[in-house]
Amino acid sequence: MFRFKMKLHILSLAALLCLADAFQVRPAPIIRSSRHRLYSAEAKTDINELNSEAAINDAENLVQTNGENKKAATKRKMELTWCNADACHETIREKVVGDHNHMELTAPATGQVAYSFVDDTSSTSANGEGALYSPAVLILVKPDDEDLVPMAVEVIEQLLEYGVQVMVDSIFREKLRNFDNIDLDSEMIRHFDPKPVPGFGSGKQLLSPSEDDVTNNSNGEDQQHSADLSDADLIVTLGGDGTIMYASHVFSGPVPPILPVAGGSMGFLTPFAREEMLEAILIALGLKEVTADENDGDDDKDSHDNKNGLTISQRANNNMHIEASSFSGYSDREPLAFGNNNKICISMRMRFDCRIFGIDGSLRARYTVLNEVVIDRGSSPYLASLECFCDDVHLTTVQADGIIFATPTGSTAYSMAAGGSVVHPAVPAIMVTPICPHVLSFRSMVFPDHVVLRCYVPSDARSTACVHFDGKHRTELSRGDSVQIEMSPHPVPTINRVDHSADWLSSLKSNFNFNTRVRQKKISTTSVSD
Repeated sequence: MFRFKMKLHILSLAALLCLADAFQVRPAPIIRSSRHRLYSAEAKTDINELNSEAAINDAENLVQTNGENKKAATKRKMELTWCNADACHETIREKVVGDHNHMELTAPATGQVAYSFVDDTSSTSANGEGALYSPAVLILVKPDDEDLVPMAVEVIEQLLEYGVQVMVDSIFREKLRNFDNIDLDSEMIRHFDPKPVPGFGSGKQLLSPSEDDVTNNSNGEDQQHSADLSDADLIVTLGGDGTIMYASHVFSGPVPPILPVAGGSMGFLTPFAREEMLEAILIALGLKEVTADENDGDDDKDSHDNKNGLTISQRANNNMHIEASSFSGYSDREPLAFGNNNKICISMRMRFDCRIFGIDGSLRARYTVLNEVVIDRGSSPYLASLECFCDDVHLTTVQADGIIFATPTGSTAYSMAAGGSVVHPAVPAIMVTPICPHVLSFRSMVFPDHVVLRCYVPSDARSTACVHFDGKHRTELSRGDSVQIEMSPHPVPTINRVDHSADWLSSLKSNFNFNTRVRQKKISTTSVSD
């Protein structure tokens, strides 16, 4: 928008210079003020005379009679750009059409994202010979649920038979030692332990992870088959929503696609059932194909052994089967199998890149957030006092128990409980929701994802504040400390069971009984006639 305004100023200046040339007025050097207004250093009086009504009328007559000045009356074509604090981008969805500079949109702002495999599975080794590529799957299992371990072991056995490498962390690796059918010395089972990511965290880790941190919990035996963050082609979470948040915490940078399998209590973000975990992994890796003609109609769609792939009717939330209601006159399309035509639908779940700055401007901590950032009063008996800004423009003074900055994924968590809006995961937005504000006019707000939000504790605050990132990393904010929140360039891609809308709406209905009430009876014919 800034660049667009600048172009308007330049066009006004061009017309002004053309008129000045017609009256043989030599333009003086132009001085640009801090507010981007244009002034003349020497000929201010001449310009005032030029802008008089008589001079303008004479100029218009001259433009009509003098062929050399016809260019001054030529209609200009508008140009649109997207500009932020870093740069301006020419390729945008808005465009200018027609002779009158009408504006149109070329496409929606967002859409359903899907991936497919276009390359074959062969790769070239270092010596130039062809080598068969073996995909790697990182399996994260909810640590405090022993009932999930046997199911995970069964899937690992079958993945190894398919030639898929399996990555496990140290906690789950120790549990695998109790199963004789799993050979932990195999090259196909690799040891994975989260390593600090440079630039994230707090203290010394924020600057550079030490050698002890990089090699933590790794003995000589495990080092031989150790795995790095970039080695995983797919992450499988067997647990609840907390397991997905743990995966987001481990991968502060780029995140591989996540296949969420229900193994927790609610499972709002886990659309896959445990029984279909193996088949879903194979389809997600491109090792099993599902085509449209295979999903034809008379097969038992509730069978987990369905050879035609996974179907919409198999829902994973609490292992319940959720069927769409049948409405009169409503024609529903035939449900497609998961992985139909080798396309896997995913939700690109937006994350926050959050930083804590001290009063001296030094960076104290940095974290990525999937759900929400909460700044509250902590254990203080006083209201939290915060000054909040949006793109360095004062937003509001917060006097409340706290304030929540939520992603679309986090809009159905703490923000929803505090009265915030429920937002579709594909909407690129930042939700700001106050917690028990001591004023009637402070309501939840929605901001575009390109803004930078910042809150600091003022010097006259009665007490300090506390900030939490996805419920972790509790940090006290002293007077003068600030928290900066902006969109992370690395979203969390979670694989959809159907698509991002169907999965999200099914979770709302099954977990929250969204908008559920007894249906009104229709008015009887007898009552109408009376």
